[in-house]
Amino acid sequence: MVASVRDNKDSSRFELDVGGDVAFANYRLTPTAVIITHTETPRALRGRGIGSELVKGALELIRRDGKKVIAGCGFVVDYLERHPEDADLVA
Repeated sequence: MVASVRDNKDSSRFELDVGGDVAFANYRLTPTAVIITHTETPRALRGRGIGSELVKGALELIRRDGKKVIAGCGFVVDYLERHPEDADLVA
């Protein structure tokens, strides 16, 4: 199992360490929501579900903080379409 997603507040991004590489999702904050503006998975890790694991963990952190999410990149839009159970988080 991969490590858990963390919120790197200093860099305004969620991060997921996988075998020495880091997948990340940049974000901007509003008073009530987190706008995920870009997700990036290292080339060597693509096609393994790492991006989805990253977004899932980011959404769990956003939910825990009582905020909503705004999908500012296509990957997050697609993830939310595939995971209607997270629809309550969408701002």
